[in-house]
Amino acid sequence: MKIKKTISDEKAFSIIHKPMLTEKSTNLNQFNQYTFVVDKNSNSHEIKQSIEKIFKVKVTKINTAIIRGKAKSFKGNIGYKKDLKKAIVTLADGNTIDSSLEIK
Repeated sequence: MKIKKTISDEKAFSIIHKPMLTEKSTNLNQFNQYTFVVDKNSNSHEIKQSIEKIFKVKVTKINTAIIRGKAKSFKGNIGYKKDLKKAIVTLADGNTIDSSLEIK
């Protein structure tokens, strides 16, 4: 028997940082898929619950990927960009998300 844990509103907003608005992610919108930058320590179940709680939609599938930070040079000093975790969220038919909304 599985026990379903629900997450609080504060935790939901801390997991989902912002939507990714790139050309590739915008093309995915026609397949009812949306891309978000999420917390690196979150898992797929938490991301699913957060999206369903914030946007009040039905999520069918979650794909996550960790994007490694690139090395960048600034005035001769080498630094690194931060690592990102992105989640590609597939919604059930009939559900949509307005991508222009700011979350934080």
